[in-house]
Amino acid sequence: MKKLLVICLCIVGLFMSLVFTCTVQAEPAFGREHHPEIHEALHALERAKDHLQKADHDFGGHREAALQACDAAIEQLRIALRFER
Repeated sequence: MKKLLVICLCIVGLFMSLVFTCTVQAEPAFGREHHPEIHEALHALERAKDHLQKADHDFGGHREAALQACDAAIEQLRIALRFER
């Protein structure tokens, strides 16, 4: 009985270490993401859009067009990132 328990515990331990190893290898390294430049561009566009929306002036009549361009670029980058997987 004791021998069977030890064997079962060993099998469970081996199984858990295999699962842990596969899980760790499937994820990117902590703090690192795929395509960091695209993520950085997304954040920059979101900050620029926020700045444009909160500005007191309309940038010579170009604010609305710039906001639309930001929205279009953000959407395209998000679509592109869906294909990174």
